[in-house]
Amino acid sequence: MGDFSESSEPLIEKQISQNPQPPQQISEETFMQNGSPILGNPDASITLIEFGDYQCHFCNVFYHNTEHEILENFVMTGKVNVIFKDYTIIGQDSVNAAHAAHCAGEQGKFWQYHNTLYDNWGGENSGWASNENLVKFAQQVELNMDVFTECNVEGKYAQIISTSNNDAQKLGITGTPAFYVISANTGQVQQIQGAQPYEVFERIFNSMLEN
Repeated sequence: MGDFSESSEPLIEKQISQNPQPPQQISEETFMQNGSPILGNPDASITLIEFGDYQCHFCNVFYHNTEHEILENFVMTGKVNVIFKDYTIIGQDSVNAAHAAHCAGEQGKFWQYHNTLYDNWGGENSGWASNENLVKFAQQVELNMDVFTECNVEGKYAQIISTSNNDAQKLGITGTPAFYVISANTGQVQQIQGAQPYEVFERIFNSMLEN
């Protein structure tokens, strides 16, 4: 994957995984596969990968404090695209929320559902991501409810979520959110740990865009 470097920024807290794993063999698929649909220009020269958990406090902080500015300045301008990958480390509601988002993706509304989850975030294991509420969120984004319900009952995306978790463990990720910025031009991979401020992402994006 080319140069693999870690951000030297001071860490902002992140949700810690209970089962950190030693790094294993890494390939492009480890980053790019078993995640969300691409948000933004598929041919953008930079891809931002986020490993997150919908119940994670600091993932929610990133969503509200940083992500919108990244979308406005880099994604909507075609310079960066985004892939969200599941690392469901907090509880069963995290897995259920992740699965519901993938089922929404079947109907072309992954990112709307993703945003709705974080817009309704209510803590860790507090019940806000209960199955009952996941149905309400699906209604809010106007999904076909029969198709959505069948998708969840069948567990169609359980394997994708499990594989994404394995990818996070292969990368040695110890908590969420964890980010990887990948340059399509140079193959450089830059890791960012935790809910860093917008300026950290901006600096890395601009540095890669210059190369």
